Amino acid sequence: MDTVIQLGDIKIHRVVEQQQPMFDALDFFPSLTKEVLDQNRAWLEPHYLDPATGKIVICVQSYVVQTLHHNILIDSCVGNHKPRPGRPFWHMQSNDRYERALAATGLTFDDIDYVMCTHLHVDHVGWNTRLESGRWVPTFPKARYLFADRELAFWTQKQKEDPASWPWISDSVLPIVEANRAEVVRSDHVLGDLVQLMPTPGHTIDHYSVHVGKPGQDALITGDMIHSPIQARFPDLGMRADYDSRLAGQTRRKVFGRFCDTSTLMCMAHFPSPSTGRITRRGDGFDFIPG
Repeated sequence: MDTVIQLGDIKIHRVVEQQQPMFDALDFFPSLTKEVLDQNRAWLEPHYLDPATGKIVICVQSYVVQTLHHNILIDSCVGNHKPRPGRPFWHMQSNDRYERALAATGLTFDDIDYVMCTHLHVDHVGWNTRLESGRWVPTFPKARYLFADRELAFWTQKQKEDPASWPWISDSVLPIVEANRAEVVRSDHVLGDLVQLMPTPGHTIDHYSVHVGKPGQDALITGDMIHSPIQARFPDLGMRADYDSRLAGQTRRKVFGRFCDTSTLMCMAHFPSPSTGRITRRGDGFDFIPG
């Protein structure tokens, strides 16, 4: 069932593809010690950390932002028919979960005006394309896909040097460029008076978040600026796929310092449902308050 978040003239929907325990916490956060993890189990379990497996509970989802003028989809998850042998829970998916979740918002693929990719990791670009007659074509045929300029350049070069290592660039990013649906922008790009990209680098070279709404009625769709609420408590805690964990920690401190103890709704990409809430200060770090 679709739960609509209303912020003034803006509506925000969550489109969930998957939610389950996925990654061992100590592998996912290489600098996290068992001692610190154990000290935080009481509030992490069972919602954010699965007590049976010790794995972080991850939600894979898109956010759809509806303004009076545009339907904007932020991050497009994993996708169907995509070869991801290193991730069995994402490998060659073939189901209608994502399509049904989008339909619950009252929208179809044809209704999306913009697709914003906060960064170009495998679980944020998959539904950019779909398989049609053996070819990867844009899933959202009328949409412009917004890629940050340095992000796209970085991953395009990676794919050029070693195509086999970055299959999602080949099947979910480059076909968008080839179809002339890409709009390459700076990571502080402004789309009207209610939608602005916010540079949040560190997890990837040119990661952005999306700030929507007006003061007092606003939200930040974070992307992978943060993966788990333990990174709010410990903002300097990096995760294993970070481009620059030190920079990512600085970004979290800067962003949370700006928005903590305000009404701004934080819409987290990978926090389990409800995935949204607010940030409050807690000692040298912060707390995520769901709701």
